[in-house]
Formats: sequence, C-alpha cells, structure tokens
Amino acid sequence: MSVPAERWSLQKAELNEEQFMRWRTLLEDRTGMQLSIERKSFLETSLNIRMREIGCTSYDTYYEKLMSGLAGEVEWATLVDRLTVQETSFFRHPSSYELVRNYCTKLYKEQGRKHIELWSVGCATGEEPYSLAMLMDDLVSQQSDRRYYGITATDISLPALSKAREGVYNIRKLERVDQRYSQLYFESHERGRCRVVPRLKDRVCFAQINVLDLRQAPVQNVDVVFCQNLLIYFQGWRKKDIVTHLAERLAPGGIMVLGVGEVLDWQRPDMERFQYKDTLAFIKRNHS
Repeated sequence: MSVPAERWSLQKAELNEEQFMRWRTLLEDRTGMQLSIERKSFLETSLNIRMREIGCTSYDTYYEKLMSGLAGEVEWATLVDRLTVQETSFFRHPSSYELVRNYCTKLYKEQGRKHIELWSVGCATGEEPYSLAMLMDDLVSQQSDRRYYGITATDISLPALSKAREGVYNIRKLERVDQRYSQLYFESHERGRCRVVPRLKDRVCFAQINVLDLRQAPVQNVDVVFCQNLLIYFQGWRKKDIVTHLAERLAPGGIMVLGVGEVLDWQRPDMERFQYKDTLAFIKRNHS
C-alpha cells in the first residue's frame, strides 16, 4: 500500500548557522566529538532521517525533545548511534593485531603470565573486541598449560553495544577473517547471517563508557588498551587528554595500540613508543 504524500512532507531542510552551532555544541559537550563544517550535510541528513522516523517536523522541536528528561536521554542514545557508529570490520588493521599477538605471546611464554586483560575502547558493534578474542583464544589454546584472558569492550552507543552483545553479523563480514577462525568461532544463525559462538562471547564484557568520563571508568591495570578509529572524531587537545587517561589505566609494562596517525606529539614520562611495523603503539615503563 502506498504512503500518502502528506505523510512524507518533511524535506531535508538546511540548518542555518545558529542551528548548526547549537547542534555542534550539544554533540561536543555530551560526547567530546567535534563536527566540522564539512560534515554539516551529514548532520542534516542524519537528523532528518531520525526526525521522519518519529514524526518530528523541525530541528528546534527535535532539539527540545532531546532536552526532555528520561525520554530525551533515550532518544539521545539513538541519535548518537546514528552520528558516531562508522563502518568497521574484523581484523581491520592487521599489523595492530599482529603486535598484540606478539606482545601477549611474550607475556605468556617469557614472563609466565597466567592471565591477560585487554580493553577495546570505542568497540562499536563488536568486530574489534571479537577479533581480539579470536586472537587470544587461539593463542591460549597453544600454551602448554592453562592460561586465561578477559576483554572489556566499551562504547558510548547503547544500540551499538546491544548489537555487539548479540554477536550476529552478515556472512560477508567474514570475508577478511582467516577460514580457520571462521570455522572455530562462528556458527550459522539464519540465511546470510552468522553468530559468534557462546564460548567466545563469554570472554568479552560490554559496557557503556563515554570517553569524556574516563576518570570514572572502572577499568584498571589492563595489559592492552586497543583504541582505533575513535580519536579521529576529536580535536587535538582532547585527543591527547583521552590518550593520557587511557595510559593511566595501563598496568606497568602494558601497551596502548592506537590508529596510525590518529594522535601526534603526545608524550608522558612513563610511556615510550613501542616500535612495530605500520602501527602506533606505546608501552608503559615498569616501576623502577
């Protein structure tokens, strides 16, 4: 049945300068993310799609809806998901995962570690932490005695976290995954879709954390911080602030793996570059 034309009367209206600054400020105040003028059209499109879905006819009315108590908080979670979750994939940056595997192999074999803790920051719909889990599960299976690992995966978007916990993906997502991993860690779900096996999902704990609130984050003394394709949303000074707070959560000797080129001229007295091909990583010095 066709939809009456009047039901779809809302067109993609242009944000005026005052409205754009209002929305830009709201996004930065609540998430720390900066929306450049070049992404104004993206903001307009995202707002209009969501406004159509809920029958809202103006930017200002929708803005006020977001300010309206609990209902506004729920709607904000949906909008943030639209504005921040980008395309992601399993093992998106192979060199970074190679670095993690080599580092954790050293912890298990040379240092005799029994348990390793990893943190995926800005995990989106779960491909990143599940990639880390596959890598770690495979590594643990090759040890001569019992070894353990745990992964904390955090994101600001509740809808994205819900999808991550479900662990169901289009089968095309596995095209870049090693066939052995695909067979070990995924099972058929329904036509064209697959699901992460329960024993792997059990190794990942998903939680909502806004990177503006890292001081209150209940994550401490982790061995690996993995944060890629998140810092691109932030201004230079805020990037450095976020990275500093992430470094504070590392255990002595822990590593922080970032996206190549995502942060420049950052340094801390207790951190030094961890040299590995085609990566950006830092290691926390052990206490003297």
